[in-house]
Amino acid sequence: MKFFDLGLDDAGLRDDLGRAFNRVLDSGWMILGPELEAFEQEFAQTCGAAHAIGVGNGYDALVLSLRAAGIKAGDEVVVPAHTFAATWLAVVAVGGKPVPVEVDEATYTITADGVAAALTDRTAAVIPVSLYGHPVDMDPLRELAERRGLFLLEDAAQSHGAAYKGRTTGSLAHATAFSFYPTKNLGALGDGGAITTDNPALAERLRKLRNYGSAKKYAHEMAGVNSRLDEMQAAFLRVFLGRLGDANARRRAIAAHYGEALRDLPGLRLPAEANWGRHVYHLYVVRSADRDGLQARLREAGVDSLIHYPIPCHLQPAFAELGFRAGDFPLAERLAGEVLSLPMWPGMGAEAVQAVAGSVARESVAP
Repeated sequence: MKFFDLGLDDAGLRDDLGRAFNRVLDSGWMILGPELEAFEQEFAQTCGAAHAIGVGNGYDALVLSLRAAGIKAGDEVVVPAHTFAATWLAVVAVGGKPVPVEVDEATYTITADGVAAALTDRTAAVIPVSLYGHPVDMDPLRELAERRGLFLLEDAAQSHGAAYKGRTTGSLAHATAFSFYPTKNLGALGDGGAITTDNPALAERLRKLRNYGSAKKYAHEMAGVNSRLDEMQAAFLRVFLGRLGDANARRRAIAAHYGEALRDLPGLRLPAEANWGRHVYHLYVVRSADRDGLQARLREAGVDSLIHYPIPCHLQPAFAELGFRAGDFPLAERLAGEVLSLPMWPGMGAEAVQAVAGSVARESVAP
């Protein structure tokens, strides 16, 4: 069983994508044109935000958001200890210092209490990550950030369409960074990213930063970069955006099927959903003390799985200068040794889900 499928054979999808493709060709616009403008408006509306700014990828969405907020060399930025490295790399890219905190063991997201304990006089920002598709408990974090004058940037690369207390991811922080990598809940047919915000001044700075620091051709107001979501990907994303709600509903149905089939297996911990959140299951992540053995046995049974993420950020060579050692963040290290992502994509049929669940049930106990 494969781990993921783009689902390009879904009913009517290729025709819709073909029309989007031809629309861009017919327009003659390839960069910063009407498709991007339309997508930005539609995505902002979907997120419940005032502004959306399309950029080249999710990493750039994080970096440019930090730059636009004025995060600079020497500033401390609180980040999750358990996350994909891009969250930390974005902080390093602007000269900041990542300050990791452990995540909540049920939701794999950071909490206001954990962040508060890590704050110093040098703290300038907090990046909560809505990991695996589960939203962050954002209200206490926003209250803390506003009380302490901190920039709150949500990394929502894995949670398009997730909800927190009835509000959609993308409208909960001072700014929210998204990735449109093809395997995301809302994925392009290449790379892409976006930032949403309700702050018009921040949105204006972001639009300049993504385009060489320029709002007017050849007039460069700041040292910007070239990071623009192109017209073709914007057009494709408009197609996928219209299908996002249904796709997320199918992901939740698959997760419910997995949960029913796997709930009584000893030694296997299943994903949780907080009563204030709506999980969209970018990944279906289980935990096992025998993770490596389970993965090997599933591979032999023909079931693909992935590990997100096998090396915690504080032990990555890229961050060696921060001086962390094994044992500094025991939960993050334990998660790195236990998490296993099972196959998950919106078009995964009930028979496929049952086949994977059956294999996990048979292989979850070592022979």
